[in-house]
Amino acid sequence: MTAKIAIVTGGTRGIGLSIGRRLANDGFQVVALYNGNEEAAKACENDIGAKTFRVDVTDFEACQSVCAEIEKTLGPITVLVNNAGITKDGVLHKMGKDTWDSVIDTNLTSCFNMCRAVMMAMRERSYGRIVNISSINGQKGQFGQTNYAAAKAGMIGFTKALALECANKGVTVNAVCPGYIATDMTAQIKPEVLDSIVKQIPVGRMGTPEEIAETVAFLSSEKAAFITGSTITVNGGQYMT
Repeated sequence: MTAKIAIVTGGTRGIGLSIGRRLANDGFQVVALYNGNEEAAKACENDIGAKTFRVDVTDFEACQSVCAEIEKTLGPITVLVNNAGITKDGVLHKMGKDTWDSVIDTNLTSCFNMCRAVMMAMRERSYGRIVNISSINGQKGQFGQTNYAAAKAGMIGFTKALALECANKGVTVNAVCPGYIATDMTAQIKPEVLDSIVKQIPVGRMGTPEEIAETVAFLSSEKAAFITGSTITVNGGQYMT
């Protein structure tokens, strides 16, 4: 492939930024999609040379539009990393429908929107790499996260089904399930709760965004051509399946 364009949703901070940096090191022109933090977007551009686009990934038409623009101005999209995600925790019997909908839409529906926007061109070119960032809590569940766990578990099923649909077209689709990673999101957890979580991790620490990025980089490479429909856990042994 002459063009190496990689889209990372939620790509200007945290795990997404680390993924973008790692892919840029592999020679990709990284395109980072973000929802609202302009300062982080500019820092991402300066840091890793990414092109950034402000896009609501819950909006089907917006995803179609931005992917068409990227293909037209930068070149064929060869890698898509669906990393955009939010949490809005609360027990189900007190959860409002808007809280449910926003988490499902941002974490799961966005995955459909973006894959739908790139899939036809990838199939026509007989090449593509899609990596969906799920979560340990999509595998084992978590108290107060029925919305988040459902969305992340849905990504795993989505990954397997889409992998079957496009395996004979040179397009691989895999999921990565991070455990607890040191990011802005986990920094919001109360210290005493975080301490109790770390005690449950056999390696004795939280993961780093760079460790997730290494896994994504491999799955995005030509070396991973025979891996599709897989769920890769990166959680320090906290949950084994």
